[in-house]
Amino acid sequence: MTEKTAEAILESVEFNEDGYMVDPNAWTPQIAEAIARQEGIAELTEDHWKIIEFCRQRASESGAAPTLRQITSGTGISTKELFSLFPKGPAKKVAKIAGLGKPEGCV
Repeated sequence: MTEKTAEAILESVEFNEDGYMVDPNAWTPQIAEAIARQEGIAELTEDHWKIIEFCRQRASESGAAPTLRQITSGTGISTKELFSLFPKGPAKKVAKIAGLGKPEGCV
């Protein structure tokens, strides 16, 4: 996906002032890839998708994006690995990419 393609995909998506999607039901894997590029992640790997799918599933059950601790315990991926996959604030970054709201407890 090129930078231009990512921008075109995101033009039709509504975001709040913090950069999170307003309607999680409008999310698609293509939107996730476009947001990831914006967030500095060139390619989403199998581990990225495992975390994104876990977060979307968890949010659909609880109504809120999961916390860092919930992500690590639910996916079996360590905090260190999570930070390498989603640098600089993995819980917030994965919530954005997964089309969810800001995780509770994140500043």
